[in-house]
Amino acid sequence: MFKFEKLNVWQKSLEAFEKVASVSDKIPIRYQSSIGDQIRRSCLSISANISEATGRSNIKEQKYHYSVAKGSIYETASLLYIMKNRKYLDKDTFEGLYAELDEIAMMLHGLIEK
Repeated sequence: MFKFEKLNVWQKSLEAFEKVASVSDKIPIRYQSSIGDQIRRSCLSISANISEATGRSNIKEQKYHYSVAKGSIYETASLLYIMKNRKYLDKDTFEGLYAELDEIAMMLHGLIEK
C-alpha cells in the first residue's frame, strides 16, 4: 500500500472528483471541451498532487505539491461558481461540493503547516 492511500484527504479528494465528474458530464456538449474538461482536470489534480507529495522525501517538495493541490481546489471552486451561475448545477449541489472542497483545503492546510 502506498502512503497516500492511507490519507483521509486523498480519499476525500477521490470522492470529490467522482461527484464533480458526474455533474460536469451534464454540462451542455458545446461547453464540454472548455468548462467540463477544465473542471475535471482541476479536480483530478487534487488527488494527483496529494499522492505525488507523499512520494517526495524532501519536506519542501511535499509542501509544494500539497500547495499545488490546494490551488487546484480553488480553481475547481471557481469553476463550480461558473457552473452554478450558468445553471448547470443547482444551489444544493453547489453548496455540497463547495463544502467538500473547503474541508479538503483545510486538511491540506494542516499538512502544509505541519
